[in-house]
Amino acid sequence: MHRLRPLFVMFALYGFASAAAAPSPAVRDRIDSFVRAELARQHIPGLGIGVVSHGKVLLVKGYGFANLEHDARVEPRTLFQSGSLGKQFTAMAVMLQVEAGKLALSDSVKKFFPDAPASWDGITVRHLLTHTSGIADLEGLLDPRKDFTDEELVRFIYTLPIEFPVGTRWNYSNTGYDLLGIIVTRVAGTSYLNVLRDRVFQPAGMTTARGISEDDVIPHRASGYRMVNGVVKNQEWVAPSLNTTADGSLYVSVQDLVAWDAAVQRHAILTPESWKEILTPVRLASGATYPYGFGWQVTERGGQPLHQHTGAWQGFTSAFARYLGDSLSIIVLANSADAHSGLIAEGIAAIVNPALGPSRLAPIEDHEPQVTARLTTLLGQVRAGTLDAKDFAYARANVFQELTKAYQAFMKPLPPEGPLVLAERTTVGDDRVYTYMVAFGPKTYRYIVTLTPDDRIASIRLREK
Repeated sequence: MHRLRPLFVMFALYGFASAAAAPSPAVRDRIDSFVRAELARQHIPGLGIGVVSHGKVLLVKGYGFANLEHDARVEPRTLFQSGSLGKQFTAMAVMLQVEAGKLALSDSVKKFFPDAPASWDGITVRHLLTHTSGIADLEGLLDPRKDFTDEELVRFIYTLPIEFPVGTRWNYSNTGYDLLGIIVTRVAGTSYLNVLRDRVFQPAGMTTARGISEDDVIPHRASGYRMVNGVVKNQEWVAPSLNTTADGSLYVSVQDLVAWDAAVQRHAILTPESWKEILTPVRLASGATYPYGFGWQVTERGGQPLHQHTGAWQGFTSAFARYLGDSLSIIVLANSADAHSGLIAEGIAAIVNPALGPSRLAPIEDHEPQVTARLTTLLGQVRAGTLDAKDFAYARANVFQELTKAYQAFMKPLPPEGPLVLAERTTVGDDRVYTYMVAFGPKTYRYIVTLTPDDRIASIRLREK
């Protein structure tokens, strides 16, 4: 997953321990046991975990190794790369400029990039923040080993296609946040990272949060890892400039994010009006809402608000989830590209309150057998590695081919699948989301497919039930 949402997300099974609504030392012990088990099961070198309940820290702890070569252990102060979790901080930098009168959410992006192509007409700052601009994601298109200036990056972005009319759809795009960082730098007269340091990190008490640097000596910095044919390898090298963009190029510790959680809880730094903008789901041109604000996924769990975001980049994954109804916040930082940090966050939440776990599936009447037949064929294509890019929305050839191989490798060891059994059909924005139960031998998986209004595939997910 790099700094974006992948086309196909795969998760593994985990158990939920029951617990009282009010956390106790026994709950903390169960969380500790669960995290240790996940560290071993997912083969993660190191984890930083934070759990805050009703404003009180229940757990802040490091597990495993920050650096395997030096036997350095993870501590609460260990710095991990944020990945896309950092987008919520870019949104803060933007809103600080809005409050200062240096830009407006309704400003045309061409105000800041006057030589942008005509296809950008109508795109505003708000569209960039909410992933509704239509500008294609640069993930997999930009050479990760080539340095570039801001101006060179912008010129490259000008060449990207527009995937849908502005404001009509939602599709995750790092490109928009890269542009937002450049906009903040231009209107603030200093790097967006300096804005974050002076106006967000310091006021929030995030004493070690900072931008990524290849040059600086940074105490307590973790190393990132990936698994290759069952062997742990160091993260892949990228050009230093690729770790300066505003789509998630930050170092944060569990201690930093615990402090940040407190700032979010009290809606610090910005006005109430700005926080309302940040945490309001975007409204599409059709009038439908999509559960994403400014750098936050804004959804529900157990009938209560859930504000969260995940990230993944260069050997790291992250998750930060705030279950507002339970006054529960969970932070997961991992130094493995293969770690499912969101899965671990969900498991911890369900230990505190089982109602926060994934919903139990049961068969429902299938009124669209033609869709089920199509998605049955699709699952077979995943296994065979014969997916066709033309069936997918937002598919870019080189990225699509790489992911297709990964999907096939995931399914290869699984037994033949049984029939699809429809368990849920929902609408998210203007998209239809189908959730099926499907057996692979003795295990049952959730098979979730999102279809766009023109019946293309927006995403596929497969996870154990």
